[in-house]
Amino acid sequence: MTSAALAALKVHGGRVDLAALAYPDAPRPWIDLSTGINPVPYPIPPLPPECFSRLPLAAELDQLCAAAAAAYGLPRGAVLLPAPGSEIAIRLAPRVLAAHGVKVGILTPTYSSHAAAWRAAGAQVHELAALPDARAGLAALVIVNPNNPDGRAFDAAALSAFAQRWCAAGKQLVVDEAFADVRPKLSLLHEPALPRGVVVLRSLGKFFGLAGLRLGFVAVDARDAGPWRDLLGDWAASGPACAIATRALRDDSWITTTGRRLAADRLRLDATLATAGLTACGGTDLFGLYEDRDGRDLVDAFARAGILIRGFSHSPQRYRFGLPVDEAAWRRLAQACAMLITAPTASEAAV
Repeated sequence: MTSAALAALKVHGGRVDLAALAYPDAPRPWIDLSTGINPVPYPIPPLPPECFSRLPLAAELDQLCAAAAAAYGLPRGAVLLPAPGSEIAIRLAPRVLAAHGVKVGILTPTYSSHAAAWRAAGAQVHELAALPDARAGLAALVIVNPNNPDGRAFDAAALSAFAQRWCAAGKQLVVDEAFADVRPKLSLLHEPALPRGVVVLRSLGKFFGLAGLRLGFVAVDARDAGPWRDLLGDWAASGPACAIATRALRDDSWITTTGRRLAADRLRLDATLATAGLTACGGTDLFGLYEDRDGRDLVDAFARAGILIRGFSHSPQRYRFGLPVDEAAWRRLAQACAMLITAPTASEAAV
């Protein structure tokens, strides 16, 4: 296992193919706990063949957006636009908001693609630990709510009031709500109004476990929608994505049952990892952030057991764990934790 290969596993979650190459002797099948994606996805219904053979109809796209508005909420005067994954929306936001040369604040630590996207667009990125004053010399601000990886959250009413002040000063605000499905009351889309200059991003892939569908949504005031429509184009969602997502977003029973299961599994995850000496220090019901004060490289330790987790180069003592998919995966996680207890810590190994 080279240091370069180990570092590559700490850039993004979901790189189970790289992990398998780097650890050829690890047990199979690999268990991927490195993302915050629901491991039990929404069941794919039978799809009509024509959704693969023709472009989505305008009525189908309208039905998709209506289902999303009913599920997420939608302030008066705002619109929801489908996007081929919220990652694309993150990359487009700086270009829509004319980022070149401007100063943008990003509440950190958070999902690294936001800073990468703004830097690629020529912006000056300033990492912030708290909400700035509206008089700060920033043209834009990015907030992930609830935050990835630590679960930091802002109350919707308080954040809405901040957005009003911020945008009244001629500034722009991007709020990434990719994980808000498990904490819907945090969403700005439940507020009465969405100020001009606010962009809210939603992701279908996390809660519904359909990351491969590549579908997200951009919510903006209708008067701000033109540039987004121009960049996203006429068919930002595929026919299969429209059919599956419309049904999933309308399935209130599955949504309620899944929310309860995820909450219970998160508590189980905390308890399981506590047996290995890990301390919970944040997260959401889709993932947990844990601290290991013994100085062990847990990405390496769990990978040797065929389990991929998410490490962070900027916080080497902290690790993000997603949820196991079934009882077999829970047992293997518990076994890996038991083996970790008997392994020497970094200080003991150095003696």
